[in-house]
Amino acid sequence: MYKILIIEDDLTIANTLKEHLGKWDYDVSCVTDFKNITEQLVRFDPHLVLLDVVLPYFNGFYWCDRIRKISKVPIIFISSAGDNMNIVMAMNMGGDDFIAKPFDLNVLTAKVGALIRRTYSFQGKLNLIEHNGVILNLSDASLSFNSIKIELTKNEYKILQLLMENAGKVVSRDDIMQQLWESDNFIDDNTLTVNMTRLRRKLEDIGLSGFISTKKGIGYMIE
Repeated sequence: MYKILIIEDDLTIANTLKEHLGKWDYDVSCVTDFKNITEQLVRFDPHLVLLDVVLPYFNGFYWCDRIRKISKVPIIFISSAGDNMNIVMAMNMGGDDFIAKPFDLNVLTAKVGALIRRTYSFQGKLNLIEHNGVILNLSDASLSFNSIKIELTKNEYKILQLLMENAGKVVSRDDIMQQLWESDNFIDDNTLTVNMTRLRRKLEDIGLSGFISTKKGIGYMIE
């Protein structure tokens, strides 16, 4: 089942869209926290986003730019501001289509279906893991935080994947080394320490000091 995230401040419109698209067997979710939209996007992991221009705190152009820094998910703008300037801005910020309000629900549904078919007949979804605003992209082994994106080595990526998948739990050094061995890398205890030091230095450089904590004699943890 394809998933659609609706980013729309007007609850009447949002609920109407959710109900209508649900009848077409889409799994639909509506954003409720307009300060932390990217975090909700990562958690829901949609196939497509319906995004209004006028939103609380920051407008849709801002959020489209933020989303594009971490994901290639198709984005359709829906807005009463349907003048050429807004349409051009939407496309320049990374939008895939623009539908002006008021719109026909059947036309919108047809556009949603066409965009999903075009997108996912050629490529799969990007897989993302999010924790406290930190986003690990499993497709390209990159990490994003506060609009800053860094590339990770194979070992750094494997370490972070394991720790973020087990956030709130202590992961032993043996479990981490086993994870790295499975990816055809022979890692001993000293090599793991070196990798962890380099990874922490990278995280500190983007404002994530203390993101990985050491549990003495046990292992590591992301809280």
